[in-house]
Amino acid sequence: MANSRAQPAAPHHIAIVMDGNGRWATRRFLPRVAGHRQGVESLRRCVQACADRGVRVLTVFAFSSENWNRPQEEVSGLMELMALALGREVPRLREDGVRLRFVGERSNLSERIAQGLAKAEQATAGNTRLTLNVCFNYGGRWDIAQAAARLAEEGEAITEASLDRALALSHVPDPDLFIRTGGEQRISNFLLWQSAYSEFYFSDRLWPDFDEAALDEAIGAFAKRERRFGLTSAQLTESPAADQPTA
Repeated sequence: MANSRAQPAAPHHIAIVMDGNGRWATRRFLPRVAGHRQGVESLRRCVQACADRGVRVLTVFAFSSENWNRPQEEVSGLMELMALALGREVPRLREDGVRLRFVGERSNLSERIAQGLAKAEQATAGNTRLTLNVCFNYGGRWDIAQAAARLAEEGEAITEASLDRALALSHVPDPDLFIRTGGEQRISNFLLWQSAYSEFYFSDRLWPDFDEAALDEAIGAFAKRERRFGLTSAQLTESPAADQPTA
């Protein structure tokens, strides 16, 4: 008889630090950029798996503002990979109902890359099945600083509410589940503000090896957590909607 046990309810918003591409390649005596190419394949699988499981928002850390300090060959390879991935993946995302949003500083990107990001966003703007936020040239400190600077320039008081509205991910609710692959246990300047009440899950798998089964393990672990948001367990019992997404 088939197992009819219901799967755990998926989080509304999952955020992932996709770590381990370089190490995956190095262990196979391949250039690091080969690991990043394999990482794109893993991301494709993850996007499909999230959509199939009812996740509404997926946010991934693709290139941090600190990654410019990596070897020039690797940075150039990442930029070229981004350009190629846009051309190959956007039509598929459009057909699958995935809306693509790029989050990060664009002023120091090449014109080719910046135009590619804008065209990809425009091509998928009408999709509603899943929002895929790709954080590219992004840093959590940059995000908070640019939000505060914008408010100051507009003469608006800086409060938690106004700052929250000015952040680069204000179009989606905060992540429920924060996953980092690759065995490291730190957030590396990713979603510093937005992850205040996220549940963290650290996987030893390198990102190219993070498959649907690994995603299900993370979702299963999340389902066992008690999210209190500063309340007590007794208060949660009295208010069962306490951890529902706000948007």
